[in-house]
Amino acid sequence: MLVTIYQKDWFPTFGAGQGDPTRMAQGIMTGIGFLGAGVILKERLSVRGLTTAASIWITAAIGILAGIGFYTAVVTVTILTLGTLSVYRLIEKRIRMLNYFHHSMRFLRESTMPEAEVRDLITRHGCAIVNMGYAITNEGKYFDYDMIISTRSQTSMDRLSQALTVQASIIEFRISPTGD
Repeated sequence: MLVTIYQKDWFPTFGAGQGDPTRMAQGIMTGIGFLGAGVILKERLSVRGLTTAASIWITAAIGILAGIGFYTAVVTVTILTLGTLSVYRLIEKRIRMLNYFHHSMRFLRESTMPEAEVRDLITRHGCAIVNMGYAITNEGKYFDYDMIISTRSQTSMDRLSQALTVQASIIEFRISPTGD
């Protein structure tokens, strides 16, 4: 940024009005925008990295302000940024996040629990079915439900697991976090 401010001193042959000092800032912010976009990741059902990308971008803006000597603006924007991020962190801690789990259930084909009962069983325990698939396996011997379920409470998963354990018609079940 100092090159753009003092370009007439460092490059005396450079004519007046030929340079635009804001082009350096535009280039910096464009490049940082691409770096920020690189930290934003979509993982199945969630998007991560938005706050990190915004933090990278505002840090570059603060750096530009410092580079051109606007120290009052640097202090003001830094305080506002840190305050905003601190408040955001407090809010984020208070919001219960939605957790996703892979869930599968296996039945003997002739004693399969109807889908309506499966849905009712899962919703009764504080979970929601995001999507559901079906399969007949082992040469037609078993019927499997495969699904993604969501909940805001880990205790819901514990209660669901206990309820599935006592269901006599269920041969196998699995509940595992999706990583989202």
